[in-house]
Formats: sequence, structure tokens, C-alpha cells
Amino acid sequence: MEFDEVINKRYSVRGYLDKEVEKEKLDYVLKAATIAPTGVNYQPFKVYVIDTKKNKDALSEIYSAKWFTQAPYVLCVVAETDEAWVRKYDNKCISDIDATIVMDHIILAATSVGLGTCYIAAFKPDKAREFLQLKDSEEPVLFTPLGYGNAEPRDTPRKEIDEFTVYL
Repeated sequence: MEFDEVINKRYSVRGYLDKEVEKEKLDYVLKAATIAPTGVNYQPFKVYVIDTKKNKDALSEIYSAKWFTQAPYVLCVVAETDEAWVRKYDNKCISDIDATIVMDHIILAATSVGLGTCYIAAFKPDKAREFLQLKDSEEPVLFTPLGYGNAEPRDTPRKEIDEFTVYL
């Protein structure tokens, strides 16, 4: 699939088929995470691959939408805050930015092989931390189901370029 097609085809999938994801496709998606750019290439992240059938109750406590656990997997990108690059001018730790870039690579790779995803940031972080057994220096940043979509995209109007672009 051409890049243009991938970015135009991607949408937030809110319904999934009860169909397994092939190991080759899962590996392809995870490989995309490894090549995501991170600050100073520190790669301060982990990707949790969660089997929804085995962990449905715990996942439902983290995010309650029914479709969240329909896909065979839910992925979570976790930032390792003590491993990330810190901007020296204001001490901004960019671990959350790195983790978001990683998730973006995952989601675009998934789209390119016909899998559906949905960025989930509206989860309960305390429940996620408990379930994933995270250290204090680890932060759950984003979740996504990963599977074959069974829902049509919603109408999502987009701003025109001149509505968000500032030329100096």
C-alpha cells in the first residue's frame, strides 16, 4: 500500500471481527515500533502485547468501551521516563512524545497490512499501571486494539490547511 493510501485509509476502528491476527502481521507491526524515531535514539519505551481473551476483565477496567476488547490483541506503549532524553533548556522529558511516535508507527503499519486500530488515551492510568505491573519510572501512554475492523469510519471533518498553518 502506498503511503498516501495508508494515511488516507487509517481511521479509528470501533468494532472488530473475532478473527486472529497472523503472526507475520503482528511481527510487522512490532517491527515498525523498532524503527520509530526517538530523542537521541534512546528508545525509551516498551510495547505490551495483551491477549484480549485472557485479559478481558482487566482490560475492561482500564477502558470500558465494549469494542476495546473485541480484537484479539490490545497493544500498550509504555514510556520509560528515566531512560528518555531530557531537553536541557527547560528539563522537558520527551518520553511521552517518543511513545506517541512509536504508537503512530504501529498504527500506520497496522493499516498498511489491513488491520484496524484506535488511539486510546482516555484510559484509567491507575488500572493500567496495576495490570501491567509498572515501575514508578514507567508511564502507560497509549493503548490500541489490534485486529480486523468490523466498523465503518465516522464522518470526521478536517480543518483546511490555512486554518492551522502559520507561515513566518
